Amino acid sequence: MKGTMTEHERAVSDRVLDEESAKREHLVVSLSGAHAYGFPSPDSDLDLKSIHVAPTATLLGLHPRHLTAERLQVVEGVEVDYSSNELHPVLQGLLQGNGNYFERVLGAIPVRASPELPSLQPLVAGVLSRRVHRHYRGFAHGQLREWEKSGFRSAKKLLYVLRTTLTGTHVLRTGVLETDVTELLDGYGFSEARALVEQKRRGEKSELPEALSERWRAEVSRAFDVLDQALAASVLPEDPAASAVEALEAWLLDARRRRFVAA
Repeated sequence: MKGTMTEHERAVSDRVLDEESAKREHLVVSLSGAHAYGFPSPDSDLDLKSIHVAPTATLLGLHPRHLTAERLQVVEGVEVDYSSNELHPVLQGLLQGNGNYFERVLGAIPVRASPELPSLQPLVAGVLSRRVHRHYRGFAHGQLREWEKSGFRSAKKLLYVLRTTLTGTHVLRTGVLETDVTELLDGYGFSEARALVEQKRRGEKSELPEALSERWRAEVSRAFDVLDQALAASVLPEDPAASAVEALEAWLLDARRRRFVAA
């Protein structure tokens, strides 16, 4: 199920990305959300997360800017949630442990990618560190609060808690980013959550039966325990190595030089 788009969804994605690519140069556009997390439903939106590279001159003038682009629109009956961040803040975020940005480069499903992406990916993998724990734990807590607001009935919100904690657990333990929760459930002792996946696949706003809701209210804290245990046993360094940061910066500077055109 991961990454599956219907022909119509793919056509809509192509239309939107053709329009957005005329405005900015995409380094990568990744399919995120339920499609990437292993529990899409027929009414799931298309969540397109991008990294773009601005012309160097726009960063060096009197009013330098790192533009963030967002677009939320229903196109031919498909809800499209597109956002894009400029390369510089993305790379800074990677050094701080921003899992969202790591997923765009390493773990998500590329819908479109520049020929430059393969040269960047090993450098990004090289700055993975235990700093991602803070990101995944914080994001999972935010999703837990959203689940509480739903009265503990939203299958989607609960799965987001599990997806986030288990993706964080897996990257801490193995150095590999896996966004599809169905690939992680069995290995980390959450096989029974497959019932939640089936529930969510029936519809975006699918509600949990009372029995499942009660069971997972008592069980969900275990996912945070698994994440915290992964931090203690992590294969990742505490912080990015200086040499890895230097290599990433060298790649950035080279990319900037190639895009500098004097007025």
